[in-house]
Amino acid sequence: MVDAGIMIIDKHGRDNVSLLFPIFENFLNKKASDEEKYDLVREGVVVFTGALAKHLSKDDPKVHTVVEKLLEVLNTPSEAVQRAVSTCLSPLMQSKEEEAAALISRLLGQLMKNDKYGERRGAAFGLAGVVKGFRISSLKKYNVMITLRDGLSDRSSAKSREGALLAFECFCEKLGRLFEPYVIQLLPLLLVSFSDPVAAVRDAAEGASRAMMSQLSAHGVKLVLPSLLKGLDDKAWRTKQSSVQLLGAMAFCAPQQLSQCLPKIVPKLTEVLTDTHPKVQSAAQTALQQVGSVIKNPEISALVPTLLMGLTDPNDYTKYSLDILLQTTFINTVDAPSLALLVPIVHRGLRERSAETKKKAAQIAGNMCSLVTEPKDMIPYIGLLLPEVKKVLVDPIPEVRSVAARALGSLIRGMGEENFPDLVQWLLDALKSDGSNVERSGAAQGLSEVLAALGTEYFEDLLPDIIRNCSNPKASVRDGYLSLFKYLPRSLGVQFQKYLQQVLPSILDGLADENESVRDAALSAGHVLVEHYATTSLPLLLPAVEDGIFNDNWRIRQSSVELLGDLLFKVAGTSGKALLEGGSDDEGSSTEAHGRAIIEVLGRDKRNEILAALYMVRTDVSLVVRQAALHVWKTIVANTPKTLKEIMPVLMNTLITSLASSSSERRQVAGRSLGELVRKLGERVLPLIIPILSKGLRDSNPSRRQGVCTGLSEVMATAGKTQLLTFMDELIPTIRTALCDSTPEVRESAGLAFSTLYKSAGLQAIDEIVPTLLQALEDEQTSDNALDGLKQILSVRTTAVLPHILPKLVQLPLSALNAHALGALAEVAGSGLDFHLGTILPALLATMGDGAEDAQQLSKKAAETVVLVIDEEGVESLISELLKGIADSQASIRRSSSYLIGYFFQNSKLYLVDEAPNMISTLIILLSDSDSATVAVAWEALLRVVSSVPKEILPSYMKLVRDAVSTSRDKERRKKKGGPVLIPGFCLPKALQPILPIFLQGLINGSAELREQAALGLGELIEVTSEKALREFVIPITGPLIRIIGDRFPWQVKSAILSTLSIIIQKGGMALKPFLPQLQTTFVKCLQDNTRTVRSSAAFALGKLSALSTRIDPLVGDLLSGLQASDVAIQEAILTALEGVIKNAGKSISSVVITRVYTQLKDMIYSEDDQIRSSAASILGFSLQYLESAQVSEVLAEVADSTSSSTWTTRHGSTLAISYMLRHNAAIVCASPLFTSIIDSLKKSLKDEKFPVRESSARAFGRLLLYQVRNDPSNTTAHVATLNYVVLGMQDDSSEVRRRALSALKAVSKANPQGILIHISLFGPALAECLKDSSTPVRLAAERCTLHSFQLSKGTEYVQAAQKYITGLDARRIAKFPEHSDDSEDGEDGDDKTIG
Repeated sequence: MVDAGIMIIDKHGRDNVSLLFPIFENFLNKKASDEEKYDLVREGVVVFTGALAKHLSKDDPKVHTVVEKLLEVLNTPSEAVQRAVSTCLSPLMQSKEEEAAALISRLLGQLMKNDKYGERRGAAFGLAGVVKGFRISSLKKYNVMITLRDGLSDRSSAKSREGALLAFECFCEKLGRLFEPYVIQLLPLLLVSFSDPVAAVRDAAEGASRAMMSQLSAHGVKLVLPSLLKGLDDKAWRTKQSSVQLLGAMAFCAPQQLSQCLPKIVPKLTEVLTDTHPKVQSAAQTALQQVGSVIKNPEISALVPTLLMGLTDPNDYTKYSLDILLQTTFINTVDAPSLALLVPIVHRGLRERSAETKKKAAQIAGNMCSLVTEPKDMIPYIGLLLPEVKKVLVDPIPEVRSVAARALGSLIRGMGEENFPDLVQWLLDALKSDGSNVERSGAAQGLSEVLAALGTEYFEDLLPDIIRNCSNPKASVRDGYLSLFKYLPRSLGVQFQKYLQQVLPSILDGLADENESVRDAALSAGHVLVEHYATTSLPLLLPAVEDGIFNDNWRIRQSSVELLGDLLFKVAGTSGKALLEGGSDDEGSSTEAHGRAIIEVLGRDKRNEILAALYMVRTDVSLVVRQAALHVWKTIVANTPKTLKEIMPVLMNTLITSLASSSSERRQVAGRSLGELVRKLGERVLPLIIPILSKGLRDSNPSRRQGVCTGLSEVMATAGKTQLLTFMDELIPTIRTALCDSTPEVRESAGLAFSTLYKSAGLQAIDEIVPTLLQALEDEQTSDNALDGLKQILSVRTTAVLPHILPKLVQLPLSALNAHALGALAEVAGSGLDFHLGTILPALLATMGDGAEDAQQLSKKAAETVVLVIDEEGVESLISELLKGIADSQASIRRSSSYLIGYFFQNSKLYLVDEAPNMISTLIILLSDSDSATVAVAWEALLRVVSSVPKEILPSYMKLVRDAVSTSRDKERRKKKGGPVLIPGFCLPKALQPILPIFLQGLINGSAELREQAALGLGELIEVTSEKALREFVIPITGPLIRIIGDRFPWQVKSAILSTLSIIIQKGGMALKPFLPQLQTTFVKCLQDNTRTVRSSAAFALGKLSALSTRIDPLVGDLLSGLQASDVAIQEAILTALEGVIKNAGKSISSVVITRVYTQLKDMIYSEDDQIRSSAASILGFSLQYLESAQVSEVLAEVADSTSSSTWTTRHGSTLAISYMLRHNAAIVCASPLFTSIIDSLKKSLKDEKFPVRESSARAFGRLLLYQVRNDPSNTTAHVATLNYVVLGMQDDSSEVRRRALSALKAVSKANPQGILIHISLFGPALAECLKDSSTPVRLAAERCTLHSFQLSKGTEYVQAAQKYITGLDARRIAKFPEHSDDSEDGEDGDDKTIG
């Protein structure tokens, strides 16, 4: 009533002040019979007066009166009156500004000191109204807070403490949030007051706390709550108790603040329930009851005791509380306090070990969002509940995971994605986890529910990433993402149907995964798709499953058959779970009704296609696929024979297509299926199958035609021979047509079909098919296809078909078409040609070298193919045929054979090292062929053969190659009949390239014996090589020779190398220029060798080399120096070398060096060593032309005098010197003033007691006579004088002297036959005597001399003339001698022919 009156006054008081005041004064002054009851009226009137007074002016004296009366009414022990008075006082304080301090002090006194509680409480309300009227600043201005804080701290006066708390309560109520800053300061004192020993103080503290909490702002709550929560951890139980009580008081916060603070308070209070101090426990219990008391939801409010039991004793009552909650039907929404009690129980339930409890807790957690008044009230609990729901999501029990997944979906649906920013990413990461399948499965289930909650647009954005990860390299990732498709149909329902086309390929790929868990996940997903969309999306699912049946991967086929079974079972209305044990493969559990249901849904055509595919995979190569297909077949097909008859055209179409597939497994399956069909139904299906196959060959699709041929093979292979004979008239033309098909793949399959046909039909197949194909070869339009057809049947029946084909193709002259056919067939026949090489090769060799140009080219190509397709067994036959060709009289065949040998060795993959030696030898001999083109081809072939042999084996061919080169050289020598012998093949560019590696390998890597043979062989090779061809090989040959001779090898190796180097020097000429210093050093070094042969070879080579050298003086100087320090054997070698150097390069020697030579050698001609005397004399004789005239005279005088020496070696040396001078420089000797003296010396020497001296003298006269008849043929007097001395030599006692004289006469007779014949009377008798000589060498020399001096070979008149001196018998005998047969026997004097 008071409140109603105040509202009326507030609304109408301003206009009725004058009317109302008298009425109120009248009531106040009025006396009543019952004063106690009337006091209540007066109190009300005072309140009304106060309310009206605020409409009075500030200075109106009535205001003071009203304030006083209001202050008196404050002592009324009625809270409503006191609150009303407090409200009335505030507006009136504007008139009491001057008395503010006194008024506040008065009220503070009443508050702290009055005995009655009502008066103190009234003073508290009054103080609050007054402070509000004076504004909040008055608290500080008039030290109100200091006074109250002191009163609250006054431990001696409970009234003061209680009064201060009452003031705080009224301040909070009246001032509201204006007082909030002081609340924070007073909080520690308030906590202390809760544990005050006086109950009235504690009650006042509780009241103050409630008022305080009800007025706290959100910011205030944030400031207060940490302090209170910290108090719970205090060791002092009283502090804990106080904090608990204050936290309980927070239940009276404003609803908005309540939703913020309760999530933090209730869990803490729940913890304190187990505190060791009973009072703290009791306080916590009370605090939770306070929270329960402010619950507005009637359903939860009724359950508060149960919930508190669940909080107090969670072990025993959590499950019970969850059960009660699940049984409760909620009509009203759940408020924040309700959540504060519910969430801890749910949180505890989620952490329980019991699967049932976790499931219930998760269910409630999911339902909360749909029950709360404001979804945001749940936000504080997300951090608490979500981790536990995540844990439950990966629970081992699928049912629990399912409930947790739905809970996640409900949470995100109710609260929005923004409150779960990392949830989707966490689920995606869990899908990729390497952990267990359970974890990934739970994540997949949770994500499916979350995606359903977030809507299709979000799902569409994420779908590409999901599909991409289905083919992730990691198996665990693929498993996780494929598992998602198992749950999405359940969560998205019909909405997922439109994504099937995108999803199906990933599932089908997963079915073939190498990882078993991935395959299981994909198959489970497939089963779920079929289960959900079999009826609504059949046109979409069926093609994908059908494609999978024909997949190359058996796992996909298995899964596809299972999924197809699920689809058909669903359509047919059967479970498909019947156990089909035993019985025939064709006995099933299906009924006609099932079949009709399938036809009704799918249509007959589609049903036939599916059953045809299913029947085919009943014979799959994989056992599990066969079993799965058989199970489905028996479940949905009631009568197999009847069904097969119905689907036969479609089945054959499917089989033909599969037989032409690129997949070998699919072809195999189709073949087995066709075979099983024929095997089981036999004659019942053959009349149906064979016409279909024959007709299929006219199909425009080549793949299907290929399938037809494969099908024919299977049918013929499976059917019995007697069954096939009935259909031969259809089979043979069909295969013949297929063999000439325009597509290679069809022809290949037709070849296999022919092979199968041959097994049944034998020669009939060949007789009816091969002639037709051979005839088709002659037609340009069909020749290519017919040829390929022949190739196909040849590839499968080589032995049987070849004898029928070859005679027709090898007829000479060979046409280009037949040559091409031979080549093509050879590719296929392969080693089958081994026994037919004698038939094929002669025809090809003949055509390769002599025929039309196109026939030549095709024959060459065919021959190349033939030699490459043979195997090891055919090598011998091939080599034999090629060797026959090389020995042929026709050059063209020799060329072709040579080419094929080279091609064979270069390109064949066979091991031909054993055949190489024979080929190398044959080809080297062929290098001297009379046909130059053959020589070139043989050379190329030789290069290829040698190149095919491993390098390490080459040295073993050395002897063989040397023998072959020798044979070839002899062959060429017989053709040339004299002169230098060169092998034509070694006169070609790069002539030595083929066989040089053989010698170089032996030279560099062989044994000592091999190195010797290599060096000798190189020399022989170089001798038959032209200088032009040799030029580019000089360096490659010389380098290794020099390198080897420098090493420590036996003398035989060095000798051979030196011999070869000498030949190279003679032929190589200036091409050796880069090696001149090395060669010179090498030869000089070899002059010191221990072996005479090496020294002699080096001396000879050094002499030859000097002709190429530009600096001779140093070499001669070195040689002269070597003479002084060496033993006799080495001196011999050095002298020989020096002789060669002077002969070949004497013109390049300076006069100083020549003088040195003369000085050093003029004494050596008297050496006791025969060889040194001879060599020194020879050098001195040759050097005469380079000496000055004084030196010439000196040396001539000296040797002339020396012929009279008492020492025979001196006489011999001087005679030798004169002899060599006459040999090399006769003109100088004859022109010398000392010539007469020289002749006298020789006459004397001719009678010397030592026959070597006489021999040298006879030789000297012979050389003199030779010079005279050549250079002065008309001076017969001189001739006669000299001839007489030669005749004296012929009559000497020593056979050696006689032989030397005869040789000299022979040389003169050969040089000037007529010039010597006129003096026959002088030498005839002596010569006749020599013919009778007892010494055989003398007689032989006499016979040769007779032949030339009597000119017996010139005719019979000379023979008759000779009979004056010799018998006719001897004359005729000697006349028959070859005129040039003694050229090589002339010895040293043989050179006299060339001296001029």
